[in-house]
Amino acid sequence: MTNSKNVDLVVLGTGAAASTIAMRCRSAGWTVAIVDSRAFGGTCVLRGCDPKKVLVGNAEAIDWVDRLKGKGIRADALRVDWPELMRFKRSFTDPVPKQREEGFKEAGIDTFHGRARFVGSTAVQIGDTRLDARYVVIATGAMPVHLGIPGAELLTTSEQFLELDALPSRILFVGGGYISFELAHIAARAGAHVTILHRGRRPLLHFDPDLVDVLVERTRALGIDVRLEAEIATVERAATGFIVQTRHAARDGRFEADLVVHGAGRVPEIDDLDLVAADVDRDRRGVTVNEYLQSVSNAKVYAAGDAASSGPPLTPVAGYHGRIVADNLLEGNRRTADHSVVPSVVFTVPPLAAAGLGEAEARERGLEFVTNHQQTSGWYSSRRAGETHAAFKVLVEMGSGRLIGAHLLGMHAEEVINLFAMAMRAGLTSSDIKDMLFAYPTHASDLLYMV
Repeated sequence: MTNSKNVDLVVLGTGAAASTIAMRCRSAGWTVAIVDSRAFGGTCVLRGCDPKKVLVGNAEAIDWVDRLKGKGIRADALRVDWPELMRFKRSFTDPVPKQREEGFKEAGIDTFHGRARFVGSTAVQIGDTRLDARYVVIATGAMPVHLGIPGAELLTTSEQFLELDALPSRILFVGGGYISFELAHIAARAGAHVTILHRGRRPLLHFDPDLVDVLVERTRALGIDVRLEAEIATVERAATGFIVQTRHAARDGRFEADLVVHGAGRVPEIDDLDLVAADVDRDRRGVTVNEYLQSVSNAKVYAAGDAASSGPPLTPVAGYHGRIVADNLLEGNRRTADHSVVPSVVFTVPPLAAAGLGEAEARERGLEFVTNHQQTSGWYSSRRAGETHAAFKVLVEMGSGRLIGAHLLGMHAEEVINLFAMAMRAGLTSSDIKDMLFAYPTHASDLLYMV
């Protein structure tokens, strides 16, 4: 027997975008229901950014000491206690689902656990409950892409990696994206023997190729075996772990590992929502939306974050989408998303960061610009910390002097990139930056020499 309920809004997902939309609309007096098939909280706080950054912090501490050996630091017994690290990580993640669900309930939002599917243009079914709404928002996040290779079911996801009670000694990462590089840097500094297999000629495709080359060099210097043009053919279980067979441009390869991790990308988690039943169009990037983040085929449905085919799949973008969708639901379509300058970071050690345009994209747009590019391992900010691999590339438009792109590799790049993004959003020029007074010595003060 099906239980039915009418509400103003159904939100699918409980992450950054979904939570913002649900709480805003409920505060405005709407009746709201929120649905998630997993623990409440979403990817970032439970299985992505936040727990990952806890582990990265540990890796940074190890790296600091390693870099300063012989420069006043002695720590011969330094090591990562993985079980203790995971207990620390869980102190952040474990309380979230209960706190998030209680917060929804206290706000008067109806909460549902289970996988939703559309059974009408604005109706969804969760188990034996049917929710009929005026509007539906899809903010279900992303999931690992299906690899389509024999033995793919044997791979461990990045989410499962972040829950490991013990760290295996031999770990192989499939794919050369940010997930593989970040987790590889964590695992290597925790004592594992690590391999990254990437089928293309260049990893980290969305970042500046020259800086990626420097990061790959730094990654290999850690002892991580980075193999390019190595396409996975099969993954097989063996007596001592797993065997991964690859097809290489020059030769085939065979690798043994105790754990094989899927780091080959993520896609919107919308395949089983039965979007056809709601006449909701989609493409490979997610629900097809207009400039208001509204479905192009069903005006009563909106999508946000990783589930929408608009903007990069990043947590700050999801939160930004949440605010836009909430405003458009409550006040009519009036806000549009601007994804022109979105800072993005690979949380390796050191981190790699980017905001604005890359050189190739700037040329495609017909822009005339000057590229400031330099290795900075010899700069004071790197030398004092023993960082041997650091660089930047900044694009300055000719004539206007506007900053149109920034690419950083080095300590605190994840923080400094936000200054560049803010400057680009505000339309500041290189002269504006040079006139600024920065505290010194800081990494931010290096901006004066980059523009």
